[in-house]
Amino acid sequence: MALQAGIVGLPNVGKSTLFNAVSNSAKAQASNYRFCTIEPNVGLVNVPDERLNVLEALAKPNRVVPTQIEIVDIAGLVRGASKGEGLGNKFLANIREVDAIIHVIRCFEDDNILRDEGPINPVSDKEIIETELQLKDLESVEKKMQRTEKLAKTDAKLKAELEILVRCKNHLDQGKNIITLGLSKEEKLAIADLCLLTDKHILYVANVDEASMHTGNKYSDALIEAVKTKAMKL
Repeated sequence: MALQAGIVGLPNVGKSTLFNAVSNSAKAQASNYRFCTIEPNVGLVNVPDERLNVLEALAKPNRVVPTQIEIVDIAGLVRGASKGEGLGNKFLANIREVDAIIHVIRCFEDDNILRDEGPINPVSDKEIIETELQLKDLESVEKKMQRTEKLAKTDAKLKAELEILVRCKNHLDQGKNIITLGLSKEEKLAIADLCLLTDKHILYVANVDEASMHTGNKYSDALIEAVKTKAMKL
């Protein structure tokens, strides 16, 4: 099964446009209104690898098939999504199913493109989405803590699991993503059933205007500064 990466962000930041630009096999409707996308669009993207060219030259196969990533275009999240705003529960469930997150952030000005969050502010936009994912994870962790606390008194395995959950809760309470907590492989397996949203690798994509495509602009510069200690490669 191919690695799945979900494209997320606020409404009208260019998620479906990015999806259409990279997908080999599907096209998504891209329109200037909220929740143009409801059901996620799914497409495949070839992963270039120069090593394949070397192997092809040596083996001379009839066909060369590159590795592919499955890209999922998920509807725009809004402030309050963790509480169900804007069909937030449905869209967050879509994110829970992917292996990694591609977070598209608006870094361009255009009065014709609808925006509910006021002046362009990529750092604030990043934090809105991040906060909603953290709040949903916190809800999941707290629910499991409630189910585990009584049983943990007589079960050593559940006691260890509860200790992990407490660490997760404290980390989320500080506004931090679970992926930065440094859980071991074994600790992650203990809470794998939660499929925590903030335990996924994130690739931030600054959507700039055409004039800034190669140079960036003040908005993308601000975003880079904000995520330089958090950004992780897929």
